[in-house]
Amino acid sequence: MFGLYQSAFGLLSWGNIVMLLIGGILIYLGIAKKMEPVLLVPIGFGIFMVNLPLGGIMIFTPEGFPAEVTTLNELLRAVGEGRIGVLNLVYSYGIATEVIPLFLFLGLGALTDFSPTISRPISFVFGATAQLGIFVVFLIAYLSGLFTIKEAACVGIIGGSDGPPTVFITAALAPHLLGPITLVAYSYMALVPMIQPPIIRLLCSKKERAIYMRPQVRQVSKPELILFPIVIFLLSALLVPKSVPLIGMFMFGNLLRVSGVTDRLGQSAGGTFIDVLTFLLGLTVGGLMPASVFLTPQTLAIVGLAVVAFAFSTAGGILGAKLVNLFLKEKINPMIGAAGVSAIPMAARVVQKMGQQANPRNFLIMHAMGPNMAGAIGTSVVAGILLGMLA
Repeated sequence: MFGLYQSAFGLLSWGNIVMLLIGGILIYLGIAKKMEPVLLVPIGFGIFMVNLPLGGIMIFTPEGFPAEVTTLNELLRAVGEGRIGVLNLVYSYGIATEVIPLFLFLGLGALTDFSPTISRPISFVFGATAQLGIFVVFLIAYLSGLFTIKEAACVGIIGGSDGPPTVFITAALAPHLLGPITLVAYSYMALVPMIQPPIIRLLCSKKERAIYMRPQVRQVSKPELILFPIVIFLLSALLVPKSVPLIGMFMFGNLLRVSGVTDRLGQSAGGTFIDVLTFLLGLTVGGLMPASVFLTPQTLAIVGLAVVAFAFSTAGGILGAKLVNLFLKEKINPMIGAAGVSAIPMAARVVQKMGQQANPRNFLIMHAMGPNMAGAIGTSVVAGILLGMLA
């Protein structure tokens, strides 16, 4: 009885209790509200697992870093002696090595249809200007004095609203912040329908929100679909070499989808393969958030700065669309620029809903998906730029 008391309650701190509540909230949001459930549910349960004392699922060093080993013999000894947990293995060999985020991007590429972007190449302008929040928050975070320049880059990348690049760059530059940054990034992506509308209303008049765009988009040919991932990869590799891992996996996954001869590979990459990687990532990210690591001033700052990043990225996309409108005879609805923040497909759905509220004739979903996909490419390129500067 004493052993049960000691293991279950004796070492439980108020910080652990707070984290258990946070984990419960994430699981509730994922199940009851269907907000990014494939990630929030595993993250929430991972928080449970690491915040129950003496569980040993994830072992940390006295400095607050996940315990790691470098050789197979040391690994076997560490597991047998309880100096390393199951999630330490996933972290060391899947996330710290950046394998899981890269393979996740391969799977996402296999699920992505770039037809709306190809049919309206101007979408790349909005996908680029919607990266504004990354640079604004990067500067704010660094100048605040709370973050080093590498940590500030990882906080800023949240503004791209794209999970795998956020995980990838954080694992490379500031792995000790991987838990809070990943949690905040995915949580806010689920909250895009609440964050974006006020900013869109602030920057777009009712007349602009009502601008009608014909629902038809140009049919994209098979050769275009095949050439697109190849050309994008080659250009990115030549212009921003450090973006090769992310863009390469993303475009390779897409090529499997569109080639017409690798359907089985594309379905596997976008099916069971990405599902396994997703729950491994979610559990491990949750395991990186014991109370001693998560409940810090830095974490609170990340929560606040993420809102700023999303706001400026949304504004950047809209302002990019307004700039383009100055040179177009047939005006586009500037709201579609807001979808350049990626957050596929929530941002595009926000634009669709607000477009119909302003003008019932409007069907903007396909027009918004173009910047949505371009934003994913833009965030990967920016991640490559930051890695080239700081790694």
